[in-house]
Amino acid sequence: MIAHVVLFTPRADLDAAAGRALVGALERALVDIPQIRRVRIGRRRVLGFAYDTISPVHLEYAAILEFDTEADLRSYLVHPAHADLAQRFNSSAAVAIAHDFEMVQPEGLQALVDQVAEQPVEKVEGEK
Repeated sequence: MIAHVVLFTPRADLDAAAGRALVGALERALVDIPQIRRVRIGRRRVLGFAYDTISPVHLEYAAILEFDTEADLRSYLVHPAHADLAQRFNSSAAVAIAHDFEMVQPEGLQALVDQVAEQPVEKVEGEK
């Protein structure tokens, strides 16, 4: 399973109409793009533990979209409904991070670790 994880904070000046348009674009994508297996969206909770203070940037929301395969994720990313969602998202976010992850059940962890040791993930140009 592949997880498309998006962490973001909306622009401070984002008006209600733009927020509704972003939500509408996401709702249309969920209907129009059958490759999306599952979606979870949430708002950050600060619980007072040390990890709350180590992030270099405040990210208010998380969106986690799950896909059965990398091909399904790629289909989502090039779908016209995603293009509309991405345009609205990019104009609505003050800061955002998006990454894709291969997810495994706990019993698959050792194979995942072995795979990383044999084939490290390439960094993207400009990434620290």
